[in-house]
Amino acid sequence: MLETPETKEDGEIDVFVESLRKCGKTGLHNPYKNPERYTQYGAVLHRAASMMEEKNTNEFFIKLIQRTMPKSYVQAKAEVEVTRKFLQNFGGDNCRFLCRSFQVAGDHVGQYSTGHRFPYGPVAIISPFNFPLEIPALQLVGALITGNKVVVKPDWRVSAVLEQFVRLLLEAGMPAADLDLFNAEGAATERLLRKASPRLLQFTGSSTVANHLTQVLNGKIRIEDAGFDWKILGPDVRDVDYVAWVSDQDAYACSGQKCSAQSILFAHENWVNAGIFDKLKSLAQRRKLEDLTLGPILSWNNEKIQKHLEAVLAIPGAKLLFGGKPLTGHSIPSVYGAFQATAVHVPLKSLLDPNHFKVATTELFGPFQVVTTWKDGELDQVIEALERMDHHLTAAVVSNDAQFLNNVLSRTVNGTTYAGIRARTTGAPQNHWFGPAGDPRGAGIGSREAILSVWTCHREVIWDIGPLPNGWTTPPAS
Repeated sequence: MLETPETKEDGEIDVFVESLRKCGKTGLHNPYKNPERYTQYGAVLHRAASMMEEKNTNEFFIKLIQRTMPKSYVQAKAEVEVTRKFLQNFGGDNCRFLCRSFQVAGDHVGQYSTGHRFPYGPVAIISPFNFPLEIPALQLVGALITGNKVVVKPDWRVSAVLEQFVRLLLEAGMPAADLDLFNAEGAATERLLRKASPRLLQFTGSSTVANHLTQVLNGKIRIEDAGFDWKILGPDVRDVDYVAWVSDQDAYACSGQKCSAQSILFAHENWVNAGIFDKLKSLAQRRKLEDLTLGPILSWNNEKIQKHLEAVLAIPGAKLLFGGKPLTGHSIPSVYGAFQATAVHVPLKSLLDPNHFKVATTELFGPFQVVTTWKDGELDQVIEALERMDHHLTAAVVSNDAQFLNNVLSRTVNGTTYAGIRARTTGAPQNHWFGPAGDPRGAGIGSREAILSVWTCHREVIWDIGPLPNGWTTPPAS
């Protein structure tokens, strides 16, 4: 379908290194330097949002996403819409409103302190395959409008999507020298990072790679890494069909290839008695390759999936609820996975057993989830399981019982937590923070707070211009 450039020779990499080095620590703009660029980018984003609203452009990006990272039309369309609305949100004067400063009165006349948000200058982004438009677009735009010079490395399998988005930004008036698009494998990317030493890397991907890059860059990194995301169904049961539908979407939309996908479901026995597992099975069985509600799994092949499934089923008391078999009748290459939407029930007691906990809480980046059942008096055990998990990206507490919600929310830390009967684990819209908590390296996306947290640092300027007090004389030594 397409060929992607591969940058791998040192001479080729050096071009990107030199490009980054042209930008100093103060960035391309800041409150004192080239401030007109805030409104310039406001106009760029306004035009880009309008262009993405055009039917042909909108459909082009939807189809391109589907061609590179196969997902249903509805899922691909949502990714395009979130990106377009994000551009709308920061168009016009909102780039400079985003970076507004504040002032505090000093101790005497002529003294005051001013707090500013300053860019880092030369920065880098590594983005994943599963959201080829939304994740890199929102992060790189956030970096650009705050004054940074960006080199962005997308996953090579889906990089055509980001390339087309960059071309759209150029058409909308983005200065061409503000952004470099780097296509390469991991080894070449690491050489670029070591040579260029960007002042910040924003990385979205696996925890293993994130931890390695933390060492490479001496901690100058913000990450959105793995998420073994949980959902608790509380004791109060209502709207069972809706809750089942949301859980199906959370676990299996995009074939489970979302960092926010529902990895484990803690269902109160009241929900089990109401038939939630049967409803989940019926919903899962509607999914098929023909409409891409199930599709190729890009990072796990069937052999690896089957091995993990067998390991979970070996836990005492575990049983297969549905799925568990590879898809048939397709031509998907064996390097990728193609698997039924699958759920395995693991008893809560077995889940908590230290001999089995790691296996049961290993994220399978595909259409797979663990489910377990709890009853009154066992919430502390559920919380214990959550406390022992390593990653805290998204979560959902499905209940309209205010005291139950407060109890769970007060004892958990996931950075993006949905609460209430309509709670979900997936969904990274442009209207709220999306990112992990509990890790000082955690990176958010989408919101004003996320951009400022990731792409700017605080600078305080203390003005002290006098006048001196009447009759001032040099005091004694102190």
